[in-house]
Amino acid sequence: MTTTTTSRPAGAANAPRRRFRFQGLGLGVYAFLALAFLLIPIVYTFVFSFNDAIKNNIAWRGFTLRNWTNVCDAAGICDAFAASIIIGIVSTVIATALGTMIAIALMRYRFRFRSQTSLLLFLPMASPEVVLGAGLAAQFLSLGVNKGFGTIIIAHVMFCISFVVVTVKARVASLDPALEEAGRDLYGSPNAVFWRITFPLLLPGILSAALLSFSLSFDDFIITNFNAGAVTTFPMYIYIAASRGIPAQANVIASAVFILTILVVLISQLTAAARAKRLARATQ
Repeated sequence: MTTTTTSRPAGAANAPRRRFRFQGLGLGVYAFLALAFLLIPIVYTFVFSFNDAIKNNIAWRGFTLRNWTNVCDAAGICDAFAASIIIGIVSTVIATALGTMIAIALMRYRFRFRSQTSLLLFLPMASPEVVLGAGLAAQFLSLGVNKGFGTIIIAHVMFCISFVVVTVKARVASLDPALEEAGRDLYGSPNAVFWRITFPLLLPGILSAALLSFSLSFDDFIITNFNAGAVTTFPMYIYIAASRGIPAQANVIASAVFILTILVVLISQLTAAARAKRLARATQ
């Protein structure tokens, strides 16, 4: 029996096979589609803020700037937006102050029930908003507390403080204790060391926690709806107006908030880049 062998060119056995890989192209297409999907509601909101709508803002009727120049023409919309801003600012200040102190205490000091305290702080984050809102509403009702701005602020502080603690704890964990020890070696008092060394180092984390807290407070609907009473916030106004048609002025406010957020992010990024350049020049 004879066997036939197929002759190959020299080096053909070691030649790698060429395959067309879709990893890079597929990742780019997926990222583009995901970004487009996320931006569709934002683009719709911005475009229809210029719609010449009368009762509802669903069908396009023509371009106009009247909605931007007369934002408060829709009844109650400016009052609801102002209520959300006031509640968000007050809740953010209280939650950020308390959360920062709790984060420093949990990371720097040992005390009884320390682990239990950390667990309790994570419960508002893990609990559904319906459960948290209904529970707080039941407590206010049993105590005979009238619902209004005060109850909304208390409710917002309770669920925002957990996010503040988590954010600031991460910043405290990254601090170098040698910097504070150097301040104490230079005869700095505990207050001077904290305000001149510790606090400036914690400030980026505190600001991030404050921005996160404000966004959560401003955007919340479920917990606010349980504890609002006669107060109407901007998310509640949108929910109520959805049954009869959301006015175009609501799109104006939403678009303005989005644009302001983008500007804040850009300014912070440019400031950080400029600071990094100055530090690089100083170290050269």
